[in-house]
Amino acid sequence: MYIAIGADHAGFHLKEELKTFLADHGHSVDDFGVASDETKSDFPDFAFPVARSVAAGSYQRGILICGTGIGMSIAANKVNGIRAALCRGVYDALQSRRHNNANILALGGRTTGVDLAKEIVYSWVNVEFEGGRHQNRLGKLEHLICEGNVETRSGLERATPLHVLEHPLIQHKLGIVRNRDTTVKEFRELVQEIAGLMVYEVTRYLPLTDTTVETPLKTTSAKSLEGKKLAVVPVLRAGLGMVEGILGTIPNAKVGHVGMYRDPETLEPVEYYCKLPGDIHERDVFIVDPMLATGGSASAAITLLKKRGSSRISLVCLIAAPEGVARVQKDHPDIDIFTASLDEQLDQNGFIVPGLGDAGDRLFGTR
Repeated sequence: MYIAIGADHAGFHLKEELKTFLADHGHSVDDFGVASDETKSDFPDFAFPVARSVAAGSYQRGILICGTGIGMSIAANKVNGIRAALCRGVYDALQSRRHNNANILALGGRTTGVDLAKEIVYSWVNVEFEGGRHQNRLGKLEHLICEGNVETRSGLERATPLHVLEHPLIQHKLGIVRNRDTTVKEFRELVQEIAGLMVYEVTRYLPLTDTTVETPLKTTSAKSLEGKKLAVVPVLRAGLGMVEGILGTIPNAKVGHVGMYRDPETLEPVEYYCKLPGDIHERDVFIVDPMLATGGSASAAITLLKKRGSSRISLVCLIAAPEGVARVQKDHPDIDIFTASLDEQLDQNGFIVPGLGDAGDRLFGTR
């Protein structure tokens, strides 16, 4: 496992012990400082670089140490995509992973002995997130948007990469879409309408720049989108059903296409088509697919876009399964997921429950 570790002066000695301990157990550890305990240092100076590196996917986990661990956990949790847990014992460490999917462990250099710290770290790096109902609970953190002293495209720091959009109009239309008696025509129209409504939240974090305009009465200040380069990339074929709804609000966006199908035996994605705008690397990209089930196709599509140079990518879907969210967050912790619903689970065939059936078949009348 690739682990980033950092500490202020109060956590220096425990950091050095844990670096050796982790290396002895086969982990790759990069030290973000502090270099010694002789100079007083500020915990945010080490918490932020470690947290950003973990959130970006450069490291699988992070460990932060200060005198009590409290300051490090507070600072790390200001970074989008980070779930930092302050642990005083082995049970805390196990539960922080099983139930909270913590990706940063905070420890107290002055409050935790070396032997206990080693037991905590060993337990923490060797247990996995259980998902299921715990993923549903993490999804509810979406509504906690905090303003932090960290860089984001809009100046707002999002509390979690999962955004469940609970607007009444979206939820009303989603209920009709789920109904098995909804006709193909109604289904197709509603998917477009929901996608159009979701645009307002999906684009909430686009950066703005100041400008001036001449009104009929005087010159006044105004806002304008910075860059204005957007792209919509549907995952074929079901993703096509969302494109027109999105273009109704952002008609100047370019459209790419990615073809993926899920192997019925392995449930893994197979790529068969890819056509993207030539300047895709310069654009904010919205990958759209009504269903986030196993997460395999979505993760593969994101990987493909990254290989083409895209760095500002969001995933937009109508319904998500906890398993799919966990897969995308594991493979791409830097990606925001927007969904109208986080459903219960996948069934034995890889379908979302309660879901809405096969979105592609219902869109194109092939069921």
